[in-house]
Amino acid sequence: MLTKVYGSAVFGVEATTIVVEVNIDKGIGYHLVGLPDNAIKESNYRIAAALQNNGYKIPGKKITINMAPADLRKEGSAYDLTLAIGILAASNQIKSENIEKYIIMGELSLDGGLQPIKGALPIAIKAQEEGFTGFMLPTANAKEAAIVGDLKVYGIDNIKQVIDFFDKGTPLEQTIIDTREEFYKNLDFPEFDFSDVKGQESIKRCMEIAAAGGHNVILIGPPGAGKTMLAKRLPSILPPMTLHEALETTKIHSVVGKIKNMGLMSQRPFRSPHHTISDVALVGGGSYPQPGEISLSHNGVLFLDELPEFKRGVLEVLRQPLEDREVTISRARFTVTYPSSFMLVASMNPSPGGYFNDPDAPVTSSPAEMQRYLSKISGPLLDRIDIHIEVTPVPFEKLSEERKGEGSVEIRKRVTSAREIQTLRFSELENVHYNAQMNTKQIRLYCKLDEKSKSLLKNAMERLNLSARAYDRILKVARTIADLGGDTNLNGDHISEAIQYRSLDREGWLG
Repeated sequence: MLTKVYGSAVFGVEATTIVVEVNIDKGIGYHLVGLPDNAIKESNYRIAAALQNNGYKIPGKKITINMAPADLRKEGSAYDLTLAIGILAASNQIKSENIEKYIIMGELSLDGGLQPIKGALPIAIKAQEEGFTGFMLPTANAKEAAIVGDLKVYGIDNIKQVIDFFDKGTPLEQTIIDTREEFYKNLDFPEFDFSDVKGQESIKRCMEIAAAGGHNVILIGPPGAGKTMLAKRLPSILPPMTLHEALETTKIHSVVGKIKNMGLMSQRPFRSPHHTISDVALVGGGSYPQPGEISLSHNGVLFLDELPEFKRGVLEVLRQPLEDREVTISRARFTVTYPSSFMLVASMNPSPGGYFNDPDAPVTSSPAEMQRYLSKISGPLLDRIDIHIEVTPVPFEKLSEERKGEGSVEIRKRVTSAREIQTLRFSELENVHYNAQMNTKQIRLYCKLDEKSKSLLKNAMERLNLSARAYDRILKVARTIADLGGDTNLNGDHISEAIQYRSLDREGWLG
């Protein structure tokens, strides 16, 4: 008897429906075709044990299973439940009238219990688009799948529940989530707050500007100056995620199985990979491509601590995603694209010894060592970082103060207001949403200078030996400073403040 059961495969952040055809005929054998990987090929052992432990069995006949489309590679153990139900239906151990109305996915334990799967949200979205009645999957993934409306989602703990549903009509408990209510309910304030930062008012101002314009930023300072502390608090002043951004972000994290027993992600992600990370782990890829750290940072912050310690090749692969805000991974048979619109925050010591430019510390690095250390950061990568800021240690008097500084709530209000100005400004542009995304043409249009400002910028570039690449960056940052102040036109104050944030372009840093 031939039975069709439906599962799903995830490629990139999109799902493709998989038709599992199970045919049972005279003879003996178990044949699984349709480009399954080893995890799927091993599923017959898990299925056999799970069925036996629940009073069923794999029939001793010739079983042929085809996973269509047959030219598409399938991977992972999430097809265990799909195959098991298909075998039971094809061998007439359970009724099969309504099986084709459901997507069925789940990894089986030997006792019939279900383990979580990856990609539940994109699978649910595809199931709803293709008109399936419901989606049966492990209970641990039910909340993320239930985000999708007009699709009945059933969280399953054991295969026996699915068997009884189809064979005996035993009802399953549907998981229902009000997406908007879930989103706003979980829109709690982040764990870290800028009120914890003692002193560092100028650096907090710099982080506010970065957040308001979506600018990438690099913090330069000796060990213990507070670079990591400041970076961790940046998400707390970014504008709250929109529902669309939350869905996008949740989808990516779902693909790698990082959504555990929760619905929508409502906090902007903050990712901080170790400097030993490989380029594949950072950007994404592998034999079966998976999102990397830059995609897991989508709509949030990617923090690279001790930037010069990262391998040069790893840093260079950041250049294209920073520019295009997406990363494309190509393989012989297919190409996948992952979104990667994130804010890059990097930190570094000013020298290998960590205390260059500190008058109270001895110089321990030779000029050659300094040049070798700083040359690990290429000019093209620095081209994509708008703000360079020096972080100095906080004096004892500031550290011992009882008074708390300005909190993230107040800063976030100003940042959100500035972003609203930018949203209105770029409302007719498709790929520009905030100042950091402006190209040269848009900079000329929205960052016009009067004669006084032009003269100030010219003098600064000549006196401070600023590089040519600093020009556009200064104008972008000045535009954000003006937006924070509610000013329509740029003036000398905006330009002079923006000039301060180009430390690495000055003579004596990178040559």
